[in-house]
Amino acid sequence: MSVITKPMTFEEYLNYDDGTDTRYELVNGELIAMPTESDLNDRIATFLFAYFLQLGIPFYCLSMKAQIAVSGTRATARQPDLMVLSEEAATALNGANQRLITHDMPPPLLVVEVVSPNQESRDYRHKRTEYAGRHISEYWIVDPIAQKITVLEWVDGLYEEQVYQGDQTLRLPQFSTLNLTAATVLNAGR
Repeated sequence: MSVITKPMTFEEYLNYDDGTDTRYELVNGELIAMPTESDLNDRIATFLFAYFLQLGIPFYCLSMKAQIAVSGTRATARQPDLMVLSEEAATALNGANQRLITHDMPPPLLVVEVVSPNQESRDYRHKRTEYAGRHISEYWIVDPIAQKITVLEWVDGLYEEQVYQGDQTLRLPQFSTLNLTAATVLNAGR
């Protein structure tokens, strides 16, 4: 006999605590335990965090642990590898019980996802749609497996895509002082 469990609501998710350090995302009403990041993924995200600090982005506008509420079939929350927050979003998170950017808060300026093995469709398809629903200005898909960085820029209600590989320099209107090549980012984990 199978047990049917009802999907978890977003409010239940906000109050959920199983007493462990396990990180979860809420996907279509189901708690999904997040695996520990690979060393490669962690190094790439940490490299970008440090690089953005050097560009002068305040530390409180950078987050590797915050989650973002996104729209799905049911309430959904994701935890990107890195987010660059606007001053308004950082202020909205200040003092919050959880590092969760809810629907009533301004979206991040940038979300970075580093693709893990066997998770390509999650980062290229599902999260793309979810982040588009939040009108996030830029979404980077850093793919060390395919050796490319896909930059999605929010323009007139849709994401426009630019793919960078090798020695191509990332050209980003929102971060015009950025001077990084795809190879520099992708090799940060090696």
